[in-house]
Amino acid sequence: MTITNSNLDDITEIFRLYQLARDFQKIQFPENLWPEFDRDFIATEVIENRQFKIVIDNKIACIWAITYNDADIWEEKENNDAIYIHRIATNPEFRGNNFVQMIADWSKDFAKKENKKFIRMDTCGQNDRLINHYKNCGFEFLGMKKLKDSSGLQAHYHNADVCFFEIELK
Repeated sequence: MTITNSNLDDITEIFRLYQLARDFQKIQFPENLWPEFDRDFIATEVIENRQFKIVIDNKIACIWAITYNDADIWEEKENNDAIYIHRIATNPEFRGNNFVQMIADWSKDFAKKENKKFIRMDTCGQNDRLINHYKNCGFEFLGMKKLKDSSGLQAHYHNADVCFFEIELK
């Protein structure tokens, strides 16, 4: 197993995994579906080395992206002192491997190298199972609220209850 940056050759697989995640969301959480993401948006993340992957046996097992600021979601807590994890999508062939824990562990080292104090993540909707999973992976659940202004965000944030998670680095 390796964790590395995604590359432009991975984009087709990234979009396949996003579609599989949406298919799963339709069954489990139909009120909070991810939208179809813009190809240029994802390509920019890849080019900027903000899209990552876990590779097992030469297959992409999991993907996620990071940002270095997230004021539209984190509002007044945004202080340029965190990395923000977004859109974790697991290849169904590899479900059950607790990739969130691996990502949390990886992100601690990554954030320290970037001189950040926090690792943050959010999710839409009250999914108690997911909240508990993130807590078990070391994230503190900071609560849930509606965003003040979600107009600049993807559609799944509009009028959604957003759950906030954080790991403070020591």
